[in-house]
Amino acid sequence: MTRLLAIVLLLLLAMSSGQALAHALQPGYLELEALGDDTWRAFWRKPAVAGAPMPIDVALPQNCEPSVPPEMLFDGVAFVTQWVTNCPGGLVDGRIEITGLDKTITDVLVRYELTPGQGEARRLTPDDTSFLVPEEPGTIDVLATYIGLGIDHILAGLDHLLFVLALLLSIRDLWRLVGAVTAFTVAHSLTLVAATLGWIVVPGPPVEAAVALSIMFLASELIKHRDDETRLSERDPWIVAFSFGLLHGLGFAGALQEIGLPEGDIPLALFAFNLGVEAGQLLFIGLCLSVWLAFRRLAPILANPLRGIGGRHFAGYAIGSVASFWFITRIAAF
Repeated sequence: MTRLLAIVLLLLLAMSSGQALAHALQPGYLELEALGDDTWRAFWRKPAVAGAPMPIDVALPQNCEPSVPPEMLFDGVAFVTQWVTNCPGGLVDGRIEITGLDKTITDVLVRYELTPGQGEARRLTPDDTSFLVPEEPGTIDVLATYIGLGIDHILAGLDHLLFVLALLLSIRDLWRLVGAVTAFTVAHSLTLVAATLGWIVVPGPPVEAAVALSIMFLASELIKHRDDETRLSERDPWIVAFSFGLLHGLGFAGALQEIGLPEGDIPLALFAFNLGVEAGQLLFIGLCLSVWLAFRRLAPILANPLRGIGGRHFAGYAIGSVASFWFITRIAAF
């Protein structure tokens, strides 16, 4: 379990991905804030690709005027614009579409209000580029939207994935690994729910810096590993996973708070988002193991040197270097 070629792939992604690729994979975002009297404030953000806006556009329902956004400006990360639109009769049964989305590999999150303060969300993909605004979202719609958002969030969160990878590298025993992953899931579920519902209020920047510290801790455990000595992360991995899982759950909650929850289906949306996070985490673990098994079969001469203590130390230094960089930059951004 500890001998994963995925470390190389993930570190290359974390350290050398270009900005154009990062922006191309970022989701778009459309928000329709109800102002009353059939009037909405629209905010539209779309990723930048090679310095130009991604070729996708918003098409609001036909009863909205104006239905297309004005000129967009670059804010240093993406192209953004906002405008006020009047939709006589409201949004219900109107079609919201993202044109050109079917020719991309990104998603667009649509957050809309039918009445002021009553937010709903819908995730559009290249295979599902539009939807009719329902009077009340159905259970299937809420599940599909928030499971998808949870999967997207964990797979786009390199820091969370690097923590899971470091945990995999630290544990040799299958049942200890199962226990650690279960403890991590339980812990981040608790703080995700508590923070999203406002029971715990913690500023985002310190949480992000502390997440980087949690990765640095596991990296140090890998570096200090000796065959004749059992480290805490190896002896009681569930304690480490549960403790840091509480911290990572606060990070998940920050993303969910930005998205918002449907007023009438908060428990269902929370459950679906957490289920999506867990599904994404399991997909990543499965991918790591599959890549390693394929590497061992196709290139055993290269794989064997990574199986010993030297491989652990290399992984520890590599992971620790990336996490240290994140920690410093996040502290500097306070």
